[in-house]
Amino acid sequence: MLWTTAGVVVLAFLVTLEIAARHYGLPGPITNQAQEVVFAPKSGPLLYASMALMMVVLTWRQRFIAFGVAVGIDVVFFLVRWAIGADMMFGNGALWVILGYAVIAVTRRTGRERVLLLKGVGLGLLLVTGRKTGDTWLLITSKTRPAVLDQYVATADHALGSPSWLMGRLVKATGPIGTHLLDYVYIQLAVAAVVVALYQLRNVAVERRFPGHHLVRTFLVIGLLGPAVYMVFPVVGPVFAYGTGAFGTGGGHWAIADLWPETPPPIHTPHPMTYDEITPRNCMPSLHTAWATTIFIHSRKGPRVLRFAGTFWLIATLCATLGFGYHYGVDLVAGVVFAVTVEAALRSLDRGWDRTGMKLVAYGAAVFVMLLVSYRYLPMEMAGYPWVFGPLLILAGGSVVYGYLRTTELWEPKVIPAQRAEPQPELV
Repeated sequence: MLWTTAGVVVLAFLVTLEIAARHYGLPGPITNQAQEVVFAPKSGPLLYASMALMMVVLTWRQRFIAFGVAVGIDVVFFLVRWAIGADMMFGNGALWVILGYAVIAVTRRTGRERVLLLKGVGLGLLLVTGRKTGDTWLLITSKTRPAVLDQYVATADHALGSPSWLMGRLVKATGPIGTHLLDYVYIQLAVAAVVVALYQLRNVAVERRFPGHHLVRTFLVIGLLGPAVYMVFPVVGPVFAYGTGAFGTGGGHWAIADLWPETPPPIHTPHPMTYDEITPRNCMPSLHTAWATTIFIHSRKGPRVLRFAGTFWLIATLCATLGFGYHYGVDLVAGVVFAVTVEAALRSLDRGWDRTGMKLVAYGAAVFVMLLVSYRYLPMEMAGYPWVFGPLLILAGGSVVYGYLRTTELWEPKVIPAQRAEPQPELV
């Protein structure tokens, strides 16, 4: 019943976004996903990562067959596109395999096996659909929010020392190698999430059931809730609001001035500013930071190589979001608080709500709202007293993280060491 209800809600949400996108003369998430059955996908690695998620319910023999079929279909598509000079991209085969297993589940499986296979298919499709939904959300933010609040956020960011300007110069100094590495990390964040999720779901095929909580749940909920905050607090980012930037992108004549990343913006009374109808208002909070934070959290219980990868992806994502001028420093603080609060809520939902869980989620939500209110109504005070508000921002975000660590430690099952038997004297 829960999965059926979730499916109906997701379908209704997708239809709503499709209608909203059509209102602006552009295809919505359903149309974009349907086109990738035949046309070149936007992201081949994401489709194969989604197929990998679906295959957690299959046996190893079925996985090898499914992968071989996907590669074979992609080879055919590649040859046809090469012959007619069409756009080249792989991934259609993976989508075909996912849809094929949906048909198999309905026509060839019954009972619990059908439900399990449909859950696997749904998990794979949700990851792909989440990407398409995000694209549509970004379109809606650019069309419905003509005024942006970048001046407020940039002014408040002085409390942290305007880290985007500093990191932008550092990334520029690394040359093409550092730029390409960070760009790859930034773009393939969903693939990194799938790697961690595959480790968490590695026993599904044997146990024939999914664990109560895993990374994909948090990843999708963050992507669902985050754009709603974009609508409340529209921000385009320093590279767009303050110049052409170091990487050939920027706001052009829409920018306030050509300042990023060489010259931090001067402190003056901020005002809303009108911006174009193309650039997404997707800065507050930084969802890339939120997603990377959840990858880090969920990788902590994995082997050493997975923990190292989770740490690397978090650090590299923070550097990329700042260094490419996509986010201000205060966006990242809000993103961490947002991620930890969502993770706490989902873990509480899985284990059953209690007093500690409700207090943690309420506190995280209160801190998040407090951050947004401060950025909007106290930016001049934050910029004027950076040695006061800077530490306060870090302490506020750190308190949520500390509360999460303390609370979840109490939730962990206690391992009682086995008592050693006392030597008994022999009876005569």
